[in-house]
Amino acid sequence: MTSLNLEVRLTEIVRADPALLQVLTTVRGLGLPDWRVFSGAVYQGVWNAVTGRPAGYGIKDYDLGYFDPDTSWDAEDVIIKRVAAAFDEPLRSMVEVRNQARVHLWFQDRFGEPYEPLANTDEALSRFVTPAFGVGVRLEADDTISVAAPFGLEDVFGLTLRHNPRRGVARGWRRTVDSAVARWPEITVMEPTS
Repeated sequence: MTSLNLEVRLTEIVRADPALLQVLTTVRGLGLPDWRVFSGAVYQGVWNAVTGRPAGYGIKDYDLGYFDPDTSWDAEDVIIKRVAAAFDEPLRSMVEVRNQARVHLWFQDRFGEPYEPLANTDEALSRFVTPAFGVGVRLEADDTISVAAPFGLEDVFGLTLRHNPRRGVARGWRRTVDSAVARWPEITVMEPTS
């Protein structure tokens, strides 16, 4: 499939997932700056569609990134509470919000790796552990779904995990791979060579 065809297929998968579409619709109404839903809720939705599993299988949360130059914890906490108030359970507990402008402030302490400041939300996708995870979507004002995928969509649709060539091998590589393979044994893992 061509890149355009994969993007069309991804938007079809997103629209067929009621919970993900509800998250996108609700967040769009909040007017957050430079927001996108990314990571597991997106790539795992593709894996479910490709492997014939039901929408929502294996999805633990909905990662919501936005970008606000105010990097104070207080400003982020206001957004976290605002987003939580927009949802009922179980989505209230499943939507995890992070200001991408703040990630560099806590990433090294949490993951043991340096992290340069980001210029926008989409740049975060290029730093994920594996290219297959670096996919984000947003429901636009005209109801189109915009897709950001700096590495393309071939790996996610090909159920392929390889380390991100734009960074070193993540410290959590093995744990991440093992968790994914436990839920989707069809995945092909291309182990890092270094």
